[in-house]
Amino acid sequence: MNRKKLLKHLVFLMFFIFGLYIMSERFYWYSLLWYFDMIMHFLGGLWVGMFFLYVFSIEKPVSKNTTLSLKVFLATFLIGILWEFYELALDMISRTDFDFPDTFSDMLFDVLGVLLATFYYLKGTIWMTRQK
Repeated sequence: MNRKKLLKHLVFLMFFIFGLYIMSERFYWYSLLWYFDMIMHFLGGLWVGMFFLYVFSIEKPVSKNTTLSLKVFLATFLIGILWEFYELALDMISRTDFDFPDTFSDMLFDVLGVLLATFYYLKGTIWMTRQK
């Protein structure tokens, strides 16, 4: 995939997520829509996955590189775990109970997001190699 195109999509997605977050705070979507957290974690996993695809593809352009996919998956999973520790710290500060199903759901949607990012990248890369 063209790195310039990937960067444009990455920046657009970042502003989209930011705008969605601002709107969610203004209109209380986290409280009103029980599934909104899942959407945000999916989009976050997608963005982080695309970010690491952009960063790791500097090394060499790839068409079908399972090592790149594994690196991106593991890096995004690590970010997801660190985010959950951040949420756990906030829960401890605010004295709310740890919510394992929520944590599991968050990680699941982070992973689904990175899988879509990897599929998107590989599909674009394979399509470009076929066009040559």
